[in-house]
Amino acid sequence: MARPVTLFTGQWADLSLEELAEKAASWGYDGLELACWGDHFEVDKALADDAYCVEKRALLKKHGLEVYAISTHLVGQCVCDLIDERSKAILPEDVWGDGKPEGVRRRAAQKVIDAAKAAKKLGVKVVNGFTGSSIWHLLYSFPPTTPEMIQAGYDDFARRWTPIMDAFKKEGIRFGLEVHPTEIAFDIASAQRALDAIDGHECFGFNYDPSHLGYQGVDYVKFIRTFPDRIYHAHMKDAWWGHGDGTVGVFGGHTEFADPRRYWDFRSIGHGDVKFEDIIVALNDIGYQGPLSIEWEDSRMDREHGAEEACAYIKKVDFRPSQVAFDSAFEKS
Repeated sequence: MARPVTLFTGQWADLSLEELAEKAASWGYDGLELACWGDHFEVDKALADDAYCVEKRALLKKHGLEVYAISTHLVGQCVCDLIDERSKAILPEDVWGDGKPEGVRRRAAQKVIDAAKAAKKLGVKVVNGFTGSSIWHLLYSFPPTTPEMIQAGYDDFARRWTPIMDAFKKEGIRFGLEVHPTEIAFDIASAQRALDAIDGHECFGFNYDPSHLGYQGVDYVKFIRTFPDRIYHAHMKDAWWGHGDGTVGVFGGHTEFADPRRYWDFRSIGHGDVKFEDIIVALNDIGYQGPLSIEWEDSRMDREHGAEEACAYIKKVDFRPSQVAFDSAFEKS
């Protein structure tokens, strides 16, 4: 095994961290990627109480687990988003406040900065998350959108996230955007544009996740090779595409996950179309040695069965890069 295999706790926030840690250890995981919701990692408590992070580390150590990253997807989403009732459903009350959009965005931005400070106290170097996007609703260009309208969205992203990244730099923490529909970056082209918009800020990179790329028709291995110095963290998640009955396309047809008509869906690792060995080769080629964090999502499968199976699968497919040329034995001494 070349890298630690961790479990992202975001989809398990209904369980206490104690309960989940015990389960994850029994399934073979090396660590957890802690979500900043539920009781898994509470940023405010981490900043207010010096004992909090020590206690979290001790809890994980009791089960033989490590932590390499925390994730703040929910508040991060609301930094650039168009704020509505959906936002209220994912935000803490103190961030939602009176619900006035600009105030929500400012408070969400501060929470992301606070996450960097809390990550430093916990002793991890990466915070993963979302950015949101003020222009996602302009994805399809009718009524016609102008280049200026799209550029305004990237300018808005840069204006809001550059100060956040400056604060991250002060703390020595990097941010990994999970490139994903509804974000400012959702494929290779938009990821490059986001990097350019933020002037290549050294603290801004990506939480690589192939499951959000493949069904779009994006080359998820090329993504790694396009941004070799910006892969700050890696999610392992599977998806399938080219399924369904021909009535639902890539945009989802307003159907729910697991609807058999869907063209694509998330699947437990090994049950979809993502070629994980190709990913491992590419990660080895760029020298990525961070965790492989399983984000488990599959509406068709019991999650405990899937999480255990996925851990074993990734440990089997992961391998160390060679330290010698394969034909070096043929050289004369």
